[in-house]
Amino acid sequence: MNENQFNRNLDELMMAIEDAIEEQDLDIDYETSAGILTLTCPDNSKVILSRQTPLLQLWLAAKSGGFHFDFDEGEEVWMCKGESLPEVLNRCLSEQAGTKTVIEL
Repeated sequence: MNENQFNRNLDELMMAIEDAIEEQDLDIDYETSAGILTLTCPDNSKVILSRQTPLLQLWLAAKSGGFHFDFDEGEEVWMCKGESLPEVLNRCLSEQAGTKTVIEL
């Protein structure tokens, strides 16, 4: 994946996350700025997704830790140590929002 594909992929991904939050009417606010998507839970804790363009990685920061995702082109999914982005994102949001969150990407 080259840098243009990487940025296009992440732009689409971040929009999909925003759309999923809206569609499910979750009590999670979101803001995108300079390639960073910040999700704010009801207790004001945050889950932050940021692009790391030089590494072609997506990083997720949450209360439970930091996760570095690489894109698996064969499966077309972002993976970190055997877990997909939706698995990690849903787990972190569920923990921080205090309610089961299921975002499908």
